[in-house]
Amino acid sequence: MGVTRREFLFISGAMGAGLALSSLGVDMRPVVAYAEELSKIDKVKSAKQTYSLCYYCSVTCGLICSTDPKTGKIINIEGDPDNPINEGALCAKGAGIFQMSANNANRLTKVLYRKPGGTKWEPKPLDWALTEIAKRIKKERDKGFMVKNAKGQVVNRVESIAHMGSSKLDNEECWMVTTAMRALGLVQIDHQARV
Repeated sequence: MGVTRREFLFISGAMGAGLALSSLGVDMRPVVAYAEELSKIDKVKSAKQTYSLCYYCSVTCGLICSTDPKTGKIINIEGDPDNPINEGALCAKGAGIFQMSANNANRLTKVLYRKPGGTKWEPKPLDWALTEIAKRIKKERDKGFMVKNAKGQVVNRVESIAHMGSSKLDNEECWMVTTAMRALGLVQIDHQARV
């Protein structure tokens, strides 16, 4: 990847002007950000491009994931202009999908728990979280299965838990999930495709 004469002169002039202005106390952070963006463009040009899909909603927009061939890490994600659904455009969630990749130093890598009324987050192991969720669901289910209607009959329903289905499930998967939720006694069951 070479730089054309025009690009070289432009970058040299910008850097020279930046050095001159920085000695006068001018904030150079925008210039540095611009230079970093130029190096990112060069990386994207040499990157391996893989086509993928965004699964935040049922639209399923097309994505182009640029991966650094040396490290194998994703360096950029953008909308696919050849995709007939989104034609390169992405919503805010799709545009921020890069933040969900392993390159985001701030992404969550462990379960964080904050006690009710607490002010601090505590790291917990994953198996603790899954066990705690199961215990709480069982507690709510047992409490809900004791509720009686006006005739004194046990109604066997849990009104304190709701379920929202995914738009990426087919009919058979939706049937299985709905059956499982009804077995738990849930009556507040909805689906994203209807919302």
